[in-house]
Amino acid sequence: MHFGQVANFRTNSSLPIEKFAIAINSKLKKSIVIKQAEEVEEKFHSRYNAKQKTYRYIINNSKQGTAIYRDLEYHMPIKLEIEEMKKAIKYFEGEHDFKAFRASGTSSKSSVRTIYKAEVLEKGDRIFIELTGNGFLYNMVRIIAGTLVDVGLGKIKANEIPEIIKSKDRTKAGKTLPAHGLYLVEVKYK
Repeated sequence: MHFGQVANFRTNSSLPIEKFAIAINSKLKKSIVIKQAEEVEEKFHSRYNAKQKTYRYIINNSKQGTAIYRDLEYHMPIKLEIEEMKKAIKYFEGEHDFKAFRASGTSSKSSVRTIYKAEVLEKGDRIFIELTGNGFLYNMVRIIAGTLVDVGLGKIKANEIPEIIKSKDRTKAGKTLPAHGLYLVEVKYK
Protein backbone atom coordinates (compact mmCIF):
# COMPACT_ATOMS: atom_id res chain seq x y z
CA MET A 1 0.00 0.00 0.00
CA HIS A 2 1.26 3.46 -0.80
CA PHE A 3 0.29 6.60 1.08
CA GLY A 4 2.93 8.75 -0.57
CA GLN A 5 3.25 7.30 -4.07
CA VAL A 6 4.17 9.83 -6.74
CA ALA A 7 3.81 9.29 -10.49
CA ASN A 8 4.44 11.48 -13.48
CA PHE A 9 3.15 11.52 -17.07
CA ARG A 10 2.94 13.77 -20.11
CA THR A 11 -0.36 15.00 -21.40
CA ASN A 12 -1.72 17.38 -24.02
CA SER A 13 -4.93 17.85 -22.03
CA SER A 14 -6.37 21.34 -21.74
CA LEU A 15 -7.96 20.45 -18.38
CA PRO A 16 -6.77 22.85 -15.63
CA ILE A 17 -4.27 21.20 -13.28
CA GLU A 18 -6.48 21.80 -10.22
CA LYS A 19 -9.20 19.57 -11.80
CA PHE A 20 -6.90 16.67 -12.71
CA ALA A 21 -7.30 14.73 -9.44
CA ILE A 22 -11.11 14.91 -9.58
CA ALA A 23 -11.22 13.91 -13.26
CA ILE A 24 -8.81 10.98 -12.87
CA ASN A 25 -10.47 9.74 -9.66
CA SER A 26 -13.82 9.55 -11.46
CA LYS A 27 -12.29 6.87 -13.74
CA LEU A 28 -10.30 4.88 -11.15
CA LYS A 29 -11.24 1.88 -9.04
CA LYS A 30 -12.18 2.64 -5.44
CA SER A 31 -8.85 1.22 -4.17
CA ILE A 32 -6.85 4.06 -5.81
CA VAL A 33 -7.18 7.78 -5.09
CA ILE A 34 -5.27 10.69 -6.59
CA LYS A 35 -4.78 13.24 -3.80
CA GLN A 36 -3.12 16.01 -5.76
CA ALA A 37 -1.79 16.96 -9.19
CA GLU A 38 0.81 19.54 -10.06
CA GLU A 39 2.72 20.60 -13.12
CA VAL A 40 6.44 19.86 -13.16
CA GLU A 41 9.37 20.38 -15.52
CA GLU A 42 9.46 17.99 -18.45
CA LYS A 43 12.74 16.44 -17.24
CA PHE A 44 11.23 15.51 -13.82
CA HIS A 45 11.08 11.78 -13.01
CA SER A 46 9.11 10.69 -9.94
CA ARG A 47 11.51 7.85 -9.13
CA TYR A 48 14.94 9.18 -10.09
CA ASN A 49 14.50 12.71 -8.72
CA ALA A 50 13.47 11.52 -5.24
CA LYS A 51 15.88 12.73 -2.54
CA GLN A 52 14.33 10.90 0.39
CA LYS A 53 11.75 8.15 0.96
CA THR A 54 10.07 6.92 4.12
CA TYR A 55 8.77 3.37 4.36
CA ARG A 56 6.74 1.80 7.16
CA TYR A 57 6.37 -1.91 7.87
CA ILE A 58 3.46 -2.88 10.14
CA ILE A 59 3.51 -5.98 12.33
CA ASN A 60 0.46 -7.12 14.28
CA ASN A 61 1.98 -8.71 17.40
CA SER A 62 -1.23 -10.01 18.97
CA LYS A 63 -1.91 -13.73 19.52
CA GLN A 64 -4.92 -13.95 17.21
CA GLY A 65 -4.34 -11.22 14.61
CA THR A 66 -7.26 -9.48 12.97
CA ALA A 67 -9.67 -10.31 10.17
CA ILE A 68 -10.10 -6.75 8.91
CA TYR A 69 -6.38 -5.96 8.55
CA ARG A 70 -5.21 -9.49 7.64
CA ASP A 71 -3.99 -8.42 4.20
CA LEU A 72 -2.68 -5.04 5.37
CA GLU A 73 -0.15 -6.05 8.04
CA TYR A 74 2.13 -8.94 8.93
CA HIS A 75 0.89 -11.10 11.80
CA MET A 76 3.47 -12.38 14.30
CA PRO A 77 1.67 -14.23 17.14
CA ILE A 78 4.82 -14.72 19.26
CA LYS A 79 5.51 -11.74 21.54
CA LEU A 80 8.52 -9.78 20.26
CA GLU A 81 11.14 -8.08 22.45
CA ILE A 82 10.48 -4.50 21.32
CA GLU A 83 13.34 -2.95 23.31
CA GLU A 84 15.86 -5.22 21.58
CA MET A 85 14.37 -4.31 18.19
CA LYS A 86 14.69 -0.60 19.09
CA LYS A 87 18.38 -1.10 19.90
CA ALA A 88 18.99 -3.09 16.70
CA ILE A 89 17.34 -0.68 14.28
CA LYS A 90 19.71 2.17 15.23
CA TYR A 91 22.61 0.22 13.67
CA PHE A 92 20.99 0.69 10.24
CA GLU A 93 21.31 4.48 10.42
CA GLY A 94 24.08 6.05 8.36
CA GLU A 95 25.70 5.16 5.05
CA HIS A 96 26.27 1.42 4.61
CA ASP A 97 26.62 -1.20 1.92
CA PHE A 98 23.27 -2.99 2.31
CA LYS A 99 24.17 -5.97 0.13
CA ALA A 100 23.10 -8.37 2.93
CA PHE A 101 19.62 -6.79 2.78
CA ARG A 102 19.10 -6.97 -0.97
CA ALA A 103 17.05 -9.54 -2.85
CA SER A 104 18.91 -11.62 -5.42
CA GLY A 105 18.50 -10.56 -9.02
CA THR A 106 18.51 -6.86 -8.15
CA SER A 107 19.67 -4.69 -11.03
CA SER A 108 21.09 -1.86 -8.86
CA LYS A 109 24.78 -1.31 -9.56
CA SER A 110 25.57 -0.11 -6.05
CA SER A 111 24.12 -1.43 -2.81
CA VAL A 112 25.35 1.57 -0.80
CA ARG A 113 22.49 3.59 0.69
CA THR A 114 22.06 6.11 3.50
CA ILE A 115 19.43 5.66 6.19
CA TYR A 116 18.73 9.03 7.82
CA LYS A 117 16.26 7.81 10.42
CA ALA A 118 15.34 4.33 11.66
CA GLU A 119 12.73 3.68 14.34
CA VAL A 120 10.68 0.91 15.91
CA LEU A 121 7.44 2.30 17.31
CA GLU A 122 4.78 0.50 19.31
CA LYS A 123 1.06 1.24 19.45
CA GLY A 124 -1.00 -1.36 21.25
CA ASP A 125 -0.43 -4.73 19.56
CA ARG A 126 1.10 -3.11 16.48
CA ILE A 127 4.78 -2.56 15.81
CA PHE A 128 5.80 0.02 13.22
CA ILE A 129 9.23 -0.17 11.62
CA GLU A 130 9.99 3.16 9.93
CA LEU A 131 12.98 3.82 7.70
CA THR A 132 13.82 7.10 5.98
CA GLY A 133 16.66 7.08 3.49
CA ASN A 134 18.03 8.36 0.22
CA GLY A 135 16.93 5.18 -1.55
CA PHE A 136 16.20 1.52 -0.96
CA LEU A 137 17.21 -1.70 -2.68
CA TYR A 138 14.64 -4.21 -3.88
CA ASN A 139 13.04 -5.84 -0.79
CA MET A 140 15.51 -4.04 1.50
CA VAL A 141 12.85 -2.77 3.94
CA ARG A 142 11.14 -6.17 4.09
CA ILE A 143 14.49 -7.91 4.75
CA ILE A 144 15.41 -5.39 7.46
CA ALA A 145 11.97 -5.94 9.01
CA GLY A 146 12.51 -9.72 8.89
CA THR A 147 15.89 -9.29 10.55
CA LEU A 148 14.33 -7.14 13.28
CA VAL A 149 11.67 -9.82 13.86
CA ASP A 150 14.53 -12.30 14.39
CA VAL A 151 16.03 -9.85 16.90
CA GLY A 152 12.63 -9.63 18.62
CA LEU A 153 12.48 -13.44 18.78
CA GLY A 154 16.02 -13.65 20.19
CA LYS A 155 17.44 -15.45 17.12
CA ILE A 156 19.78 -12.52 16.39
CA LYS A 157 21.26 -10.21 19.02
CA ALA A 158 20.87 -6.46 18.48
CA ASN A 159 24.64 -5.92 18.59
CA GLU A 160 25.14 -8.46 15.76
CA ILE A 161 23.56 -6.10 13.20
CA PRO A 162 26.84 -4.25 12.36
CA GLU A 163 28.54 -7.58 11.58
CA ILE A 164 25.63 -8.66 9.37
CA ILE A 165 25.86 -5.35 7.49
CA LYS A 166 29.66 -5.69 7.12
CA SER A 167 29.38 -9.31 5.95
CA LYS A 168 27.38 -8.31 2.81
CA ASP A 169 26.02 -11.87 3.08
CA ARG A 170 22.28 -12.18 2.44
CA THR A 171 22.14 -15.52 4.29
CA LYS A 172 23.10 -13.84 7.59
CA ALA A 173 20.11 -11.44 7.56
CA GLY A 174 16.52 -12.38 8.37
CA LYS A 175 13.87 -13.59 5.96
CA THR A 176 12.00 -11.30 3.59
CA LEU A 177 8.66 -10.50 5.22
CA PRO A 178 5.53 -10.46 3.02
CA ALA A 179 4.68 -7.34 1.02
CA HIS A 180 1.29 -6.82 2.68
CA GLY A 181 2.86 -5.07 5.70
CA LEU A 182 4.86 -2.55 3.65
CA TYR A 183 3.82 1.06 3.06
CA LEU A 184 5.51 3.89 1.20
CA VAL A 185 4.65 6.79 3.48
CA GLU A 186 6.40 9.79 1.93
CA VAL A 187 8.65 10.86 -0.92
CA LYS A 188 10.58 14.14 -0.78
CA TYR A 189 12.16 15.89 -3.74
CA LYS A 190 13.97 18.77 -1.99
